Amino acid sequence: MDFLTLFLIYLCFVLTTTGLLCLCSGRKEGFLAWGVSGASQVLSLVIPTQLQRATQRVLHRLFHTRSRLFVVLHIALQAAVYGEYTWEVFVYCWELQFHLLLLLLPYLLLAGNVGCFILCSRANPGIITRSNHASLVKIYPYDGVLFQKGTVCPVCGMEKPARSKHCSFCSVCVHRFDHHCVWLNNCIGAFNAKYFFLYLFTLTAMAAAVAVITAAFLVRVVLLSNMMQGSYVDDRGQERPVEMLFLIQHLFLTFPRIVFMLGFVVLLTLVLGAYSCFSLYLAFTNQTSNEWSKSRRHGCSRHQTLQPHGSRVGYKNIYSKGIWMNFKEIFKPPTVLERKKKT
Repeated sequence: MDFLTLFLIYLCFVLTTTGLLCLCSGRKEGFLAWGVSGASQVLSLVIPTQLQRATQRVLHRLFHTRSRLFVVLHIALQAAVYGEYTWEVFVYCWELQFHLLLLLLPYLLLAGNVGCFILCSRANPGIITRSNHASLVKIYPYDGVLFQKGTVCPVCGMEKPARSKHCSFCSVCVHRFDHHCVWLNNCIGAFNAKYFFLYLFTLTAMAAAVAVITAAFLVRVVLLSNMMQGSYVDDRGQERPVEMLFLIQHLFLTFPRIVFMLGFVVLLTLVLGAYSCFSLYLAFTNQTSNEWSKSRRHGCSRHQTLQPHGSRVGYKNIYSKGIWMNFKEIFKPPTVLERKKKT
């Protein structure tokens, strides 16, 4: 198998893996439900009926109920990346006299990320119960567009407070519901949004730090070897100057695991970076992922909504209080007492 074929297989694998991570994180319930439905249709064509039912039960348990599968996958991916970074990149960079603080930066970010992961996955996101329902329903007003007064959750049997949603994974209604994160095996709501925010940004910084250090190592190797000023003999016996394709091939064959890891963390940095920017936008405008999705689904992307009598009126996000106050609300969600003071 020649280098180009091997590299294309590698590139497809990295792109597919990163795309699945992005979709599982970004589409949430909609993507997972679509995936299960599509898988069931394919299985029905090639698998016997009894095995189909068993497979559907397994898929339903994985994608429609709380499961630790993605948590285990999350830990396994981090272990694989940091294992390769520790055993090869760190050692090589230490021999090349990289600054120690730079080499330790990914571990410091990892410690912070693990702390945020534990806090976010174990914290109560804002589960609405009979005892706290009366107080939570008073915190946010109903906007009459995305959230209607008097809407009762058919599962919990309680009136839904504004900005809440019933999570089919956890089978509970969550206050200021954002989304259910399969990688944390928990909902993201009013009371753990700050931990998720920090978790997401430390995860992005981790991937970026590993990518930058690994890329710096490969660049240092190329510069020290003066490879770009060299030449090679091709298959026809002709001497040619070193080109970018030859350089990539040489690095890929010399450091296959390092280049593989670099490609993965670079793409992961781009995906997580884009998602972090989207999360910042939501925080600055005081929106949740659920509200942003509902506004698009209800045709509010142009700031208009259709009323029951047929007229169109302007849609306004009544929960926005300015960039600073919106961002502050992530880390200090409002309570009933605070709202009474303002009124």
